[in-house]
Amino acid sequence: MPKAFPAPDSHGGDRDVCIVSRNGVERQANILERHGEEVYVHYVNTDKRLDEWVAERDVRPAGGHEAEVAANGHSNGATRKRKRGSTDGQSSRRGSPVQANGDTAAGSEQPEDQDANRADTSTITEEEYDIEHHKQITAKRNFDKVIFGKWQIRTWYFSPYPLTESEAEDAGVPNAQAPPAPGRIPGVARSSIRSHGRTSDLFAGGLGRSHGVGQNSILWVCDRCFKYMAEGQAWELHVRKCTRRSPPGRKVYQRGAHIIWEVDGAKEKLYCQNLSLFGKLFIDIKTLFFDCDNFLFYILTDADSQRDHVLGFFSKEKVSYDDYNLACIVVLPPYQKKGYGMLLIEFSYELSRRAGKVGTPERPLSDLGLRSYLTYWVSTLVRFFRRLLSVLPPDTAQVTTTGLTTDISDAIALSPSRDTEDGSSISKKRRKSTKGWDGEEIPASAIAHRTAQLNDTNDPMWTSLRSIETTANLDGSATTHVVVRCTLADIARATNLRIEDAAFALNECGLLGRRIRKDSSGETEELMAITREMVEAVAKERNVKRMGMDLAHVLL
Repeated sequence: MPKAFPAPDSHGGDRDVCIVSRNGVERQANILERHGEEVYVHYVNTDKRLDEWVAERDVRPAGGHEAEVAANGHSNGATRKRKRGSTDGQSSRRGSPVQANGDTAAGSEQPEDQDANRADTSTITEEEYDIEHHKQITAKRNFDKVIFGKWQIRTWYFSPYPLTESEAEDAGVPNAQAPPAPGRIPGVARSSIRSHGRTSDLFAGGLGRSHGVGQNSILWVCDRCFKYMAEGQAWELHVRKCTRRSPPGRKVYQRGAHIIWEVDGAKEKLYCQNLSLFGKLFIDIKTLFFDCDNFLFYILTDADSQRDHVLGFFSKEKVSYDDYNLACIVVLPPYQKKGYGMLLIEFSYELSRRAGKVGTPERPLSDLGLRSYLTYWVSTLVRFFRRLLSVLPPDTAQVTTTGLTTDISDAIALSPSRDTEDGSSISKKRRKSTKGWDGEEIPASAIAHRTAQLNDTNDPMWTSLRSIETTANLDGSATTHVVVRCTLADIARATNLRIEDAAFALNECGLLGRRIRKDSSGETEELMAITREMVEAVAKERNVKRMGMDLAHVLL
């Protein structure tokens, strides 16, 4: 018989519905905690990273209908009773009620032996117990700011940094000026340095630290080794003597000063654990465990004359039965919106391609993650269609022939010039410089390797599915069109995307919905028609850019 636990007590006051007035704008919110003259609020239907402490004078109780809408997430008046009799204290992160299996709708008849069944509803399984306490712990940030090198960064989410033995004892000492210590989770011992890697102890420590921290909770993290400290003085002493210059792994990509390092979680456990803890401050939906042995970490750095500065990273399972090529990805807030996230995503797909697999990110995706991946999928498809629907190869903008020949393939090499990804052509005299990001010369072998990949015509998409049709005009000229007849599976295989991801991206950018009906052998077919003009319209609308990763600089 599975072990049973008592259901956690609900705290309806922690989910009071209110109206927050900031800068003349009123917004509905749930109050998660009160501390002095401040309240910690979660705005309804927004991401948790926007939760914040506000002055109590800026908060007023919501009206009846407003409270119902905020509590239920809708205004249709329908409510639900929870099987365990829980209150608003067990609401989900977006304000909608948590429903357990067997919930009944309001107004339905309850059985007469409800009192007999009440004993069963007062206990929950161990798994449900862990989930409820996990929600309780991670409901709000346990640190408001983090000092990371020269940066002071506002955190987004909870991260289970553990309490040491001394911190746990201090949290339990009564103090008139300190907030009351939270109740311990039954059956979970306090954490210590020796029990650092146990998830239950980390959650217990996180629960103690997240209670009543107000707006002044600051975490100090070394930007070299990611060691964390609770005091600035200890951080300053550590930074002076920290000798780490780069992540403890091997280089797998280098283009100028930008380097991607591969770090094995089994070999560098402490470094990867600290890195994961720091990354969790900016990731919400991923559950963080300290068993890093089965993961590889790919860390992007920017080098100067002294050392390498970490810009972001992604983790990847060594063996994924679902062929996930990325578990979680983080670009540190000071370096966001500079293309580094796209570079890491492109590299994760390159790892899958070299392994002979079609990869995809681990689900579920956050809102920011889905936006980034949609950008990558659309950009990949646009670049593919540009190449596929071009008469001339990507490195040729003009062909000059002599005599009566009309075979384009025989004359391509006569007048080559560069054709950029945005469709504009550049003559051979104005070819782009072969300088790298920090001015180093790109080897001729690397340029040849990249050109060979762009001109690879061994794929069936070019040999059997793609045809060039030339039609004579009345004035003696000719019009040449590229016609490709293929399936969605062919497109996904050529772009190394999963069919579901390719279909989702095509639908989002409006290319999947354009269909025509064509009669063939007396039957009606429903086909999807994509033209180069449609592709360029999507490229302009989505602001598709060049690839951030150069295959010539991959060191695998």
